[in-house]
Amino acid sequence: MALQVKKFGGSSVATPEKIKRIAERVLAQKAPDDRIVIVVSAMGDSTDEMMSLARQCTHRVYGRELDMLLTTGEQTTIALLAMTLMELGHPAISLTGPQAGIQTDRAYGKGRILAIQPDRVFEALDAGNIVVVAGFQGLADNGDLITLGRGGSDTTAVALAGALQADVCEIFTDVEGVYSADPRVVPNAFKMQEITYGEMLEMARLGAGVMQPRAVEMGSRYHVPIHVRSTFADVGGTMIQEAYTVEDQGNRICGVAHDTNVTKVAVLGVDNRPGTAHMIFDCLAKSGIDVDMIVQSIRESDDSRTDIVFTISETDLPQAQEALAAFTGEEALPTILFTSHVAKISVVGAGMLGTPGVAARMFGALGAAGINIQIISTSEISISCLIDEADVEKAVACIHDTFL
Repeated sequence: MALQVKKFGGSSVATPEKIKRIAERVLAQKAPDDRIVIVVSAMGDSTDEMMSLARQCTHRVYGRELDMLLTTGEQTTIALLAMTLMELGHPAISLTGPQAGIQTDRAYGKGRILAIQPDRVFEALDAGNIVVVAGFQGLADNGDLITLGRGGSDTTAVALAGALQADVCEIFTDVEGVYSADPRVVPNAFKMQEITYGEMLEMARLGAGVMQPRAVEMGSRYHVPIHVRSTFADVGGTMIQEAYTVEDQGNRICGVAHDTNVTKVAVLGVDNRPGTAHMIFDCLAKSGIDVDMIVQSIRESDDSRTDIVFTISETDLPQAQEALAAFTGEEALPTILFTSHVAKISVVGAGMLGTPGVAARMFGALGAAGINIQIISTSEISISCLIDEADVEKAVACIHDTFL
């Protein structure tokens, strides 16, 4: 007997026919005593379609009302899948995120799961049901519905698996696992059989869209093995877990990630004094904007002034412009420039820790391809460069060929 959490994304549940195929697959693979929880996303492109509807009404972001709108997508899917399972002869029940006990903070559109009280899920499982839970959503302490950000259904699934102490969490998607690079960009990219939580978290944070970073964090926190596999092919995928089972796999670069959802922000000529950086980044933090790749440089001709350059997500650009508008033109922040059409390219691997020459090889590959580097940032297991967006595919290919 196993308690399994299975997550199916939007492309997997895009039509009633696909929903039926998922239901048939789950039932065919279910052992008699297995306890199954299924987490689903909204059908197909319905979330994008609802965003389009909202933009036809207003160009401003009304966070609470937008979350009220977007949570309806997953509620449609859970009801349809539960009805399909019952039509195929197995008892099932659908639960929204709040009904499943998912509690979040109040960050509209970017909610974080604070706790899960899965009593109702256990009651439904004890009654013999397959439980179908709406991903991407939870309930704040003020009673508002909160969405978890793009890819949030992954986080729902892994967090539920942790709260339920599930044996495994399976993430079904439209690819067969985690690849060494985006196979649409690098045709010879290979599927990894396994990857550590730390490496997968870096890959996801740096642009690999197969998993949401928060979902990987949840897996690591609750020690939940995550199996990323294909909805459309019954083959093994990639296991995300604590450590490699094959010893020598940890001694290499595991992958190349890229992210084109990037904007460069340059705050020029600010006072070089204590508190200036705090003023900038506290303003952005209060608007819920994540900042990456920070560089500060003192001007040689005038060391009383400094330039601060950093990156944010392109999707956060309107909020960043609004948040920093109060400082524009003031002596504190005289010039703020926003540059789009840039991209972040990264190599990831625990094997680079303590290994000289990784950065040199990466920069050499980019230089040989004629690609200029604007910003460099590093962590213990990754190196990232900011480049022109037009060069991103060439950069991914040349770095993949260099290391993998």
